Amino acid sequence: MSEHFGTLSDGTRIHRWTLERAGVRVRVLSYGGIVQSLQVPDRDGHPADVVLGFADLDGYLTHPGPYLGALIGRYANRIAGGRFPLDGLTYALDRNNAPNSLHGGERGFDKRVWEVTPVEHGVRLSRVSPHGEEGFPGRLDVSATYTLDADGALRIAYEAVTDAPTVVNMTNHSYFNLAGAQAGSAGGHELRLAASRFTPVDADLIPAGAPAEVAGTRFDFREARKVGAGYDHNFVLDKGVTGSAQEVAELYDPSTGRALTVATTEPGLQLYTADHLTGPFAPGDGIALETQHFPDSPNRPEFPSTVLRPGEVFRSETVYGFSAR
Repeated sequence: MSEHFGTLSDGTRIHRWTLERAGVRVRVLSYGGIVQSLQVPDRDGHPADVVLGFADLDGYLTHPGPYLGALIGRYANRIAGGRFPLDGLTYALDRNNAPNSLHGGERGFDKRVWEVTPVEHGVRLSRVSPHGEEGFPGRLDVSATYTLDADGALRIAYEAVTDAPTVVNMTNHSYFNLAGAQAGSAGGHELRLAASRFTPVDADLIPAGAPAEVAGTRFDFREARKVGAGYDHNFVLDKGVTGSAQEVAELYDPSTGRALTVATTEPGLQLYTADHLTGPFAPGDGIALETQHFPDSPNRPEFPSTVLRPGEVFRSETVYGFSAR
């Protein structure tokens, strides 16, 4: 089911699609592929919206910086200096997070209008990213399919093909607050994360050196504990790159009993505790769990590759499961 959600300054109409199954209701926008709301029940069966979002289109246009719920690409996270080499050429990107490129540039996938097609239990969003968009090489035909499984899990499947060598790294940037979007700080949520290593970063949040062990540090979430604050780091998932989505994380809110599991094919997960969130929300009001390849991978050949070549198909899948106890 779709409805008119707002109109851009150039007259483009934006629509909102509603998906419902097994007590879960998800609303997705054609603008930015945004997950605008996600309602799930608590231990007493009472539903609440568990992702941060805005009630109207103007909210997203006025406050684009947090990337609330957005589909991120072509490259999620940061690329150092806004530059990367590929096949003997160096490509210069938009440095929208000076001195780096962040989340695909000033007008990444989060600020584009997507064509939406209904599919069974969901919607397929697609667009063509032309050669040179935000500095990235190659024409990229890309899609993201949002579906609800029989148990109400939200499944996001990404696909892309290119006509020239390029780099691709996509994610969803929802901020979760399992107590409810208006409940305040999510710092008391408990997180379990199947990652024995993380990537230390420099002052510009670019990976510095080799991945480090989490043992004995505040980055050790191998056993569930309160998240707190102060995280904007990539965790190296123990499972690595996989052909099917495997569970890597659980976020739990003791006050409502809601639990979120994250399964993915990706090798990394960026934990961001929203310490710099502004606008109608306060720092720490949500927690982002961004499944991804590692930041700055195009400049780090020792990291899992994000290169996509003609004839290949980029595929990535992440599943967000919900329960209460």
